[in-house]
Amino acid sequence: MNAPFRAPPTPMKPSLEVVTFGCRLNACESEAIRAQAIADGVENTVVFNTCAVTGEAVRQARQAIRKARRDRPGARLVVTGCAAQIEPAAFASMAEVDMVLGNDRKAAPGALAADGERVRVADILQARGGAQGPSGARFAGRARAYVEVQNGCDHRCTFCIIPFGRGNARSTPAEAVVERVRAIAAAGGAEVVLTGVDLTSWGADLPERPPLGALVGRILAEVPELPRLRLSSIDAAEIDEALFEAFATQPRLMPHLHLSLQSGDDLILKRMKRRHSRADALRLIDAVRRVRPQTAFGADLIAGFPTESEAAFDNTLGLVAEAGLAFLHVFPFSPRPGTPAARMPQLSAGLIRERAARLRAAGEAALGRHLAALVGAPVRALVERPGRGRAEDYTEVMLDAAAEPGRVVEGVITGHDGARAALARGDIPRGSPYRPPARAAKP
Repeated sequence: MNAPFRAPPTPMKPSLEVVTFGCRLNACESEAIRAQAIADGVENTVVFNTCAVTGEAVRQARQAIRKARRDRPGARLVVTGCAAQIEPAAFASMAEVDMVLGNDRKAAPGALAADGERVRVADILQARGGAQGPSGARFAGRARAYVEVQNGCDHRCTFCIIPFGRGNARSTPAEAVVERVRAIAAAGGAEVVLTGVDLTSWGADLPERPPLGALVGRILAEVPELPRLRLSSIDAAEIDEALFEAFATQPRLMPHLHLSLQSGDDLILKRMKRRHSRADALRLIDAVRRVRPQTAFGADLIAGFPTESEAAFDNTLGLVAEAGLAFLHVFPFSPRPGTPAARMPQLSAGLIRERAARLRAAGEAALGRHLAALVGAPVRALVERPGRGRAEDYTEVMLDAAAEPGRVVEGVITGHDGARAALARGDIPRGSPYRPPARAAKP
């Protein structure tokens, strides 16, 4: 007789769930939220750590909140993050939401307690003190850990609403950062990524105003057991001499920089209220390459900013090859209510999409050039998951043999598929050269 059919059990939702939208900094802070909530004994709660970069990001968060209420009718739903900070009333008006929590309190002890006011959002521009972040535990199941060292921003780019969600720039003191990094290394972490809203402004609000390079140097000196240190996205207008020195002399500082460029046209950069020019960006890239030739560069670029002419867009398109960029994050411009750029003459949605597609195609070609230049080069890669890893310059590699996540392996690049390189494991041959990708000649 056949046994009666029994449907497989439905996977149970975790009692505490943190849903993250947006940037790596939000992901880092979600770990801090989760750790503090567990310590506080919070149960049967879903926390939405929202993003406010675009109107679409806010729409996605609202959609996820409604779905969560349908899926988990008895759970407490708490909304925090940048969108909640900027639009607390809008989220408080949602019947599904039990609490709206400001950005400066989301990882504070007791913040997710059930009692208290339903809306707890203070003036973020009055926030003081160091950045939030996990005490040093590695992210579960991940090869690298992100350490938040800075929060907020003192600049007012015309397209950006984030200062009103994050507040003014404030730094975590070096002693606390070193302690976090040391704890990660002691737990076996192979790579730490320093992150923040405006990372290169770290230290400006601290006594003696130390530069970011001083923090990097101190971490490398005081945590010698940490194999790899990496920087997240930085402003092209701010790299100090100590940081240049670290790139030149510290092999444990990874040869990879992701630059917040946004455009390759000087007029558009002025209308964005950016603090660098096209020439400034190229000089910075050349200067870093002089001291660390194998450095790979990524960039954030916006397609279709208001008033962008075809010639202005061509300047951005041309910058990709001229700068020898390897990794692009392309953002179709989306007007964010409350920003000056939202009041500027807008391009059509179709033109913005078309330019974003062309810019992404240029990025794919740039990555192909970068990968081709790596063939035959020696590489050390951090294993992220089975069969995949990241080289020191952040190139994704395919591994030819199994290795435990979190382990650093070495070998030689034998080819690529246009998106990632193939790594043949083994000893690195002496004298194997790295050949930087060819860059377009300056006009």
